[in-house]
Amino acid sequence: MLKKSELYKMAVIGDKDSIMGFMAVGFAVRTADNEHEAVGHLHALAAENYAVIFITERLAEKAGAEILKYRDNPLPAVIVIPDKDGATGYGMKLIKRSVEHAVGADILFKN
Repeated sequence: MLKKSELYKMAVIGDKDSIMGFMAVGFAVRTADNEHEAVGHLHALAAENYAVIFITERLAEKAGAEILKYRDNPLPAVIVIPDKDGATGYGMKLIKRSVEHAVGADILFKN
């Protein structure tokens, strides 16, 4: 767990074309072309006390079980984002699942 005096670090995992812009704003960037690479980066960043880890939807969908392991921990927050090809809907599915887990009902989409 981070100490109060430490700054929170942020990182992004995804294909090169989708994430390189994040480097310009100070994010740690980890390129991954498959589930194995993405999961390795995810666990390494979590072990290095990154507070927020963004991961592109297409990789997150493949590594979903590993991402869910972090759901009940305060840090890191693992946030699914669209990649250069746009959203797949997986990120919204995870948000819905998280809200249902926390609240016990579908209060967002009511489906």
